[in-house]
Amino acid sequence: MRRTDPEGHGPVRYGPSALPDDGLPVLPELSAALAAAAGRSRQRPIGGGAALLDAACGYWLRRGLPTRSGRVAAAPGAPSLLLALTAALGGDVLVPRPCAAWWAPYARLLGRPAFPVATPAECGGVPDPYALLETVRRVRAEGGDPRLLVLSVADDPTATVAPPEVLHETVEAAAGEGLHLVSDETWRDTVHAPHETVLLSPAEMLPERVTVVTDLAGAFLPTGWPAAVARFPAGTTGDALHARVLDVLTALDARVAEPVAAAAAYALDEPDAVTVRLTASIRLHARVAHAAHAILVAAGALVRPPQVGRHLYADLGSLRSALAARGVGDAQELEDFLTARLDRPVPGGHRFGDDLGALRVRLSTAELLGRTDEERAQCLLSPAPLELPHVRRALLFLKSVLDDLRDDAQRWESPR
Repeated sequence: MRRTDPEGHGPVRYGPSALPDDGLPVLPELSAALAAAAGRSRQRPIGGGAALLDAACGYWLRRGLPTRSGRVAAAPGAPSLLLALTAALGGDVLVPRPCAAWWAPYARLLGRPAFPVATPAECGGVPDPYALLETVRRVRAEGGDPRLLVLSVADDPTATVAPPEVLHETVEAAAGEGLHLVSDETWRDTVHAPHETVLLSPAEMLPERVTVVTDLAGAFLPTGWPAAVARFPAGTTGDALHARVLDVLTALDARVAEPVAAAAAYALDEPDAVTVRLTASIRLHARVAHAAHAILVAAGALVRPPQVGRHLYADLGSLRSALAARGVGDAQELEDFLTARLDRPVPGGHRFGDDLGALRVRLSTAELLGRTDEERAQCLLSPAPLELPHVRRALLFLKSVLDDLRDDAQRWESPR
């Protein structure tokens, strides 16, 4: 059913899942870790048990962020952590535009405004520092109380990594305005070219005012096994925030299920089986993402080269005339059109806080890996996944749809 009436544009209940799935079979060692804990009937404490928290500490230590288990909390997914952090910090929320689909709804659920801030040309996920300062000034002038900035150096939906100099300017601006930062680092371990990409955490720049949140569905666990961890700042401020977040999680009874906690602890310890699979998965999705990027650019779309994750964010504004002839005038109608045409979910940019009138969509690379578990497993094992028949068909079909739109748009251009 089409949802194009004005009041029906972009309701949360029709939105995309929080994170794009990797589409691959579950790692057998992860399944074994989960199965081994399936018979345990006791409940783990709110905030996570010792094994999971210790594993999270080791994970961050290997990334240059030493911490201790008393400053870590676990929850069934990053959304519950962000909800608890927003409730604990109070005040209004600032987010980059566009941003992950699940960020703003949790502020609205608590009755808090979520103010969008434009991003720089280089990347998404991080607000432009000057736009951030202007937004804070305007919100305060209108009687608001901005306290929390949510950002992501490895971004969903744009699949970009914020350059360190851009991130540093934004963090300095946020610190000058007294904002607390939540750094969503769900995708930091899925960088396509880690030896060519510098990724820094805001917690390295402003350790006393940054809480790091990582949803393990980004790199380590299937999306159907909800688990996430948060790293709080050191000092009395961080201790107090940690305690308040645990209070909120307790009120929600938001605890990680014991079997999932066991699998999460195993994954965060990063044994060889996990790191080998992750490397292969990143390589696969990077190849498919760059092939899809080339198709989009050839059709006239504006899309930044993907650097991270398993998604792309494309602006089809140059094809507006051809899309208008097909009844497509905004992001919701573009979502409806491409989802039906490609026979796979293609969420519009309005799901990510972008302008409804802009013709932008996020495409998932997992949707190009095949329709069956066997086909997707074959992608993971193949030295040339783009040459597999089912991947070639999917990419050629995407190219056909976009080329038709491009050709129509060129045909209807006004003579010069």
